[in-house]
Amino acid sequence: MTPPPSIADLRREYARARLDEKDVSPDPFAEFALWFAEAQSAAAVEANAMVLATATPDGRPSARMVLLKGFDQLGFVFFTDYRSRKGQELEANPRAALTFHWSELERQVRIEGTVTRTSAEESEAYYRSRPVGSRLGAWVSHQSRPVASREELEAGLREVARRFGGTDVPLPPDWGGYRVSPDCFEFWQGRESRLHDRIRYLREAERWQIERLSP
Repeated sequence: MTPPPSIADLRREYARARLDEKDVSPDPFAEFALWFAEAQSAAAVEANAMVLATATPDGRPSARMVLLKGFDQLGFVFFTDYRSRKGQELEANPRAALTFHWSELERQVRIEGTVTRTSAEESEAYYRSRPVGSRLGAWVSHQSRPVASREELEAGLREVARRFGGTDVPLPPDWGGYRVSPDCFEFWQGRESRLHDRIRYLREAERWQIERLSP
């Protein structure tokens, strides 16, 4: 039986496409919209999945996968329990970084910016669009808090289902959205010999400066 390769030997060569600063849009939101549409067309697995990195005020970082639920010129929106670890860190230190990785296209996008809560109306509208089970689950889970067992969660789900009945499950008071408003984008395209293309947008007042980064 052939032994598996060592971790150090795991690698792939990237040669699918190129990225040049003279070809990108002057607007990073437009460039992201193009890349996101191409990821969807390429049937990327959960194209809206992104790493969300947060940190405490003293610099202790944490990261996890969340789902993008909307974006426009104002920023990138996701939803969560405000009492969760990420919620607590964002309240104390309202800056975050996002990373999208679409291996099917050999692409990555990194975004950094400031974070604010979405309006109650936005949170309500998205919450109402969720399946009933997900809405009930938001009432049961105090995200990131220790829980005694799976059985405790399932018992809580049965209890809130009895309490609300039907499909009219209201928005929990500690659940809603956050918007990451970018001041930096980086678009990464894999290239041969690890000489990847990296194009960065930096916000300067009301303009975006575009520059190439060394791989």
